[in-house]
Amino acid sequence: MISARHLSPAAVTALAVLALTGCAAAVTSDSTGTPTRTAPTTTASPTPSVHDPLASMTLEQKVAQLFMVGTPVDDVNATTLAAVAEDGVGGLFLHGSSMAGVDATATLVSQFTDASASSLPLWVATDQEGGTVQVLRGPGFDDIPSALEQGAMTPDDLRASAVTWATQLAQAGITMNLAPVADIVPPQNAAQNPPIGALDRQYGGDERAVAAGAGAFAAGMRDAGVMPTIKHFPGLGSVTDNTDFSSGVVDTVVTADGPDVSVYRTLLGEGAAVVMMSTAIYAHIDPDAPAAFSPKAIALLRDDLGFTGVITTDDLSAAAQVSSWSPADRATKAIDAGVDLLLVSSDPSVYPAMRDAVLKRAQNDPAFAAKVDDAAHRIAAAKQ
Repeated sequence: MISARHLSPAAVTALAVLALTGCAAAVTSDSTGTPTRTAPTTTASPTPSVHDPLASMTLEQKVAQLFMVGTPVDDVNATTLAAVAEDGVGGLFLHGSSMAGVDATATLVSQFTDASASSLPLWVATDQEGGTVQVLRGPGFDDIPSALEQGAMTPDDLRASAVTWATQLAQAGITMNLAPVADIVPPQNAAQNPPIGALDRQYGGDERAVAAGAGAFAAGMRDAGVMPTIKHFPGLGSVTDNTDFSSGVVDTVVTADGPDVSVYRTLLGEGAAVVMMSTAIYAHIDPDAPAAFSPKAIALLRDDLGFTGVITTDDLSAAAQVSSWSPADRATKAIDAGVDLLLVSSDPSVYPAMRDAVLKRAQNDPAFAAKVDDAAHRIAAAKQ
C-alpha cells in the first residue's frame, strides 16, 4: 500500500481523481515515485432484492385474493368467515345498516381479521357515502350528509370533514370505503335517475362540480388511511333504471370522450384509489356486454386513462342486471375482461361457485391464469 507522503503532488492529485471517479484501479509506483495504474477492476453493486409478496402463494391463494365477500354488518356469515379463514380471500364487505356504533363494528370486524388465512392484509370495506347510503351509524359515527349536500361545501371543508369520517371508519377496522360516487347527473334528469340522482348521491351536475366534490372526499379518505373507491365507471348518471333491481339496463348517453369518463382522468391523477365498474351496458362503448364484463370498457380505463390500480366490480352476487349469467360465468367473465377484484356483497352463498370457476379456468387456461396473477399483484401492491 502506498502512502500519499511517499508521492509527488502530481501523484497525489492523480490518486484523488481516481477516488472521485469511483474507479477501483490497482495503483503502484515506479522508481521515481510516480504512480502507475493497472487495468481497473469493477465490482458490481449488489442489486436490491425486490420482495414479491405472491412468490410463495399457491394458485388457490391468488384466486382467493380476487374476491371481496359480504357479511351482514350485525352478524358473522358462516360462508364469509370460511372464505376468510380457510381461503384467505382478499376482502370483506359489511352490508346492511347498523346503529351499533364504532366499538361494536370493530368487534365484528376483528372476528374476521383475526381469522384471516392470508399473508396479505384483509381489505375491510363498506358503503359510507352519506345521506341514504351510510351503512354504519351510532355512537362514534357522524351522520354524513348526502353527496349533493357535500358538493355545496368548499373542497377544503369537505376534505377536512372526510378525514373525520374516515378516521371513524378506521377506528372500526374499515380500510376501504366504496365511495365517492363520480357519476354526473344533470339536474333536470335527477328524478329520472333511480340509482344516483333520485337518492342525491351525486356531487353535482357537471364535470367540474363532481371532480371537486368527489376529489375532496377521496383525498380526506386517503389522509386518514382509508382507500377510496371511485364509482361507477363509466357512469350511471343517465340511466333510467337501477342495475340492482332491474335487468337490461342500457345507457345511451355516455361516450368514451365525454365528461362522464373524463372526470376520472382528473380524479385518478390525484392519488391512490380503486375504481368500481358499473354493470350497465353502454351503447356507445360496448353494446354487447355490461361494463364489468367488457374488455372495451376496461381498456378505456386502462389504456385511454392510464389507470394501473385495482379495478373492482359492483355487486355480482344479487344484482338483477347480471342475473341472466350464472355465478360462475359472472366471475370468469369479469376476470377475463380485466377486472381485479370481484364484489360478492349481498349474497355470499354464491362465492364458492365463483371461486371454483375462476380456479378451474386458471388451471386449464394459461392466458387466464396470467390475468389472475396480474390481478393478484395489483391487489397486493395496493395493499402495501
